[in-house]
Amino acid sequence: MEKQSETRREIVVDGDDAPRLDVFLAEQLGVSRSRAAQLIESGEVRLHGAVPRKRDRPVRGDRIEVRLPAPTPSPLKPEALPLDILYQDADMLVLNKAAGMVVHPAPGHASGTLVNALLHHVGDLSGIGGVLRPGIVHRLDRDTSGLILVAKHDAAHRRLASDLKERRIRRSYLAAAWGHLAADEQRVEGPIGRHPTDRKRMAVVEEGGRPAATRFRRLERWKGADLVRAELETGRTHQIRVHLLHIGHPVVGDATYAGGRERGFAGPARQWAAELARRTARQFLHATELRFRHPISGVDLKFEAPLPDDLAAVASWARGDAAGIA
Repeated sequence: MEKQSETRREIVVDGDDAPRLDVFLAEQLGVSRSRAAQLIESGEVRLHGAVPRKRDRPVRGDRIEVRLPAPTPSPLKPEALPLDILYQDADMLVLNKAAGMVVHPAPGHASGTLVNALLHHVGDLSGIGGVLRPGIVHRLDRDTSGLILVAKHDAAHRRLASDLKERRIRRSYLAAAWGHLAADEQRVEGPIGRHPTDRKRMAVVEEGGRPAATRFRRLERWKGADLVRAELETGRTHQIRVHLLHIGHPVVGDATYAGGRERGFAGPARQWAAELARRTARQFLHATELRFRHPISGVDLKFEAPLPDDLAAVASWARGDAAGIA
């Protein structure tokens, strides 16, 4: 990755009623307010040649000098891992994450993550928060494949994070759900929080849960399962998996929420369900579509990723068996 040097900016206040300095600089520099405050407090900002306070209010004609130190290298190690980057420009990128890849380093996953790979593949990251690192806008579970959005600098990250919070980013998934949904289309609403007895799982919990809603639409009806399209209205941890479990139709292959579900079938569907479970080596969940506004230009963008080969093979078998093909 190319080494970045410090930059200097001079900003002339050309309007009245400017906000306090940290807010003003955040807007002018395209960084977070906390990053702007950090620059002021570390002496990188001069107002009339003197070090200001972050609560000072500049007035028309004031000249503000800012030194932006070179971003410090990330403590994380860049790794030459394969990435399927679908789109990239100076502000952001969209990639198709493979199943099995953890997004962020964490205990037990210090390397081999999406962030490690991005640090190797993306050569023009700017210093988000003063450190060279990619800005992950939203996450996918390790065993969920599909589209993920990454910001390259503070301004893009802030705008995309705001759009995500305000539900202006539309995310659609494909999932195989055990059994058959009650209707071709349904909306599931239920607050999600930590499971009251198993802290590794999430659940619909009335007390302490965060509001969550998901829309489901059946695309295909198989012998003992449905292929559904899920659209997130909110973005809680494990949301699709938990909401499908909540209505009695957990995701096929989901070891955390649907372990052994295939054994609950009887009659002719029992053997079919056992074979579906055998063929599905990981949770059948794939982020298939992203729709959002470009964080800088404002242009509407849409990206799609079809089912990866492993899930496509499962779906092909399920359709063939349902049609009487061995």
